[in-house]
Amino acid sequence: MGMRGVLVYAVFAVFIDPCRGTLTNCNEVRKVFQLKEIGPVKSVPETPRTGSDLQVCLSKNLTCCTKKMEERYQVAARRDIQNLLQTTSSSLKFLISRNVAAFQETVESLVHQAENHTHAVLLHTYRDLAGPAAAPLGEFFTDVGLFVLGSELSLEEASQRFFDALFPLVYERLVEPDLSRMSLSYSECVRASCRDLGPYGGAPGRLAALISRASMPGRVFLQALHLGVEVINTTDHIQLSRECRRGLLRMSYCPHCQGLTTSKPCMGYCLNVVRGCLASLAEVDAHWREFVRSLETLSTRMHGAQDLEQVLLEVHGLVRDAVAHAQRNAPRLSAQVRRVCGDPVRQQPEQVSSGQHGSAGRDSIPLKGAVRNADDTLSNRRKEFLSSLRLHRAFYGGLADQLCVSDLAPGDGTACWNGAGVASYTLRVVGNGIKAQAENPEVKVKEADPVISQVIDKLKHINQLLQGKSIPKLGTLDQIETGSGDGYSGDCDDEDGCWGSGNGAAERRRIETMYMEA
Repeated sequence: MGMRGVLVYAVFAVFIDPCRGTLTNCNEVRKVFQLKEIGPVKSVPETPRTGSDLQVCLSKNLTCCTKKMEERYQVAARRDIQNLLQTTSSSLKFLISRNVAAFQETVESLVHQAENHTHAVLLHTYRDLAGPAAAPLGEFFTDVGLFVLGSELSLEEASQRFFDALFPLVYERLVEPDLSRMSLSYSECVRASCRDLGPYGGAPGRLAALISRASMPGRVFLQALHLGVEVINTTDHIQLSRECRRGLLRMSYCPHCQGLTTSKPCMGYCLNVVRGCLASLAEVDAHWREFVRSLETLSTRMHGAQDLEQVLLEVHGLVRDAVAHAQRNAPRLSAQVRRVCGDPVRQQPEQVSSGQHGSAGRDSIPLKGAVRNADDTLSNRRKEFLSSLRLHRAFYGGLADQLCVSDLAPGDGTACWNGAGVASYTLRVVGNGIKAQAENPEVKVKEADPVISQVIDKLKHINQLLQGKSIPKLGTLDQIETGSGDGYSGDCDDEDGCWGSGNGAAERRRIETMYMEA
């Protein structure tokens, strides 16, 4: 043994007598206790003592631990594992949270672009109509954005409200273009008569139905991502059982009591303790894997009539055609309005001038389209996100193993703590999950954590919706999208505008509410 080895041996011998396995002082224990901020350093004894009052860190030799220290160590062990859980899940949580925000931003940009596109078409086709129509158009697209992102507002009502507000403008500029501007009271009468007269055919109902059907998969997708964040938050703060806390204490800090402040648990020992503590989380694994697959399945279906981007950017055509339909039926509408509201009442000259000036001012406002990257589409964002999420599909199945391999147990084959001393670990290593813990020699697991069981139930529910499987009282996602299934009839002629009001719309809102609250 060289001089350097002799010195190292001599320093080590100050703390532990390797032949007798007993402590000579508690200096190193005190140092680490203070460094890790486990508790007040005055609670650490100056010299080793018998540990007759200890409940977990039992030893035949003298110990540097007291009962108060043992309690502090147990709190530290629980804190350590929860910090590790949060650190390990942070990249997954950030991935989902970041993409929730990114999807919302993309939707908002898309809705803004659709609004601008619709306004531009009106400006090009019906220039005199576009300026005054900007306000109701903006309100409608605000409601569309809220609906797409999960609001429970009635899209049918929002669509009808937009077309109602548009009718007085269409009437005085296209149906009766020779009239000067109508008075406010007469204009309000025209607006109020819109739903009875049906100047746009079934356009209000068709518009709501198209956007609603295209929005539903995206709403489910976003709701699933919110649930994903909830799953991670819940599992990050799992309540550890008394058996688990004692097992973590024995594994992580009981060696400190014997002066072994740098020792790490043997790999097999660590796996038994952590697999026992996280047995309920391992039960999430199958449902999390299915969650990732189900998101991918839904994403592949979001095309055609379920491609929100395509549908929103075609809204302008439906609005333009609806106005054209009213213009083609001008004689009928003129007669009907006069029958309901009487002869037109015109504005006073000063009101006309003011109204014309305001209209001209709006028309002169240059249209600003939303600047969007050609690759920044909902479809591309979903593909990139799912590609990254796929790397985390086995997160819960390998969580206990990852904690031991990456953070808790030594990886170099050095001497390790086996729960009683520094030696090899010879007990059986159990698998993951609740059933496997029946043979766990370190942690007794009686039952699944009820909070985690609730999370699993939520995952099961959302997976069924994502996959389009039937759920009692809800039907399949396809049925929710198209309006068929229990209590909801899809037998409807679009020309009748039957999506615009009535029991069908109410039932659809009921279904959506049931889903969102589930």
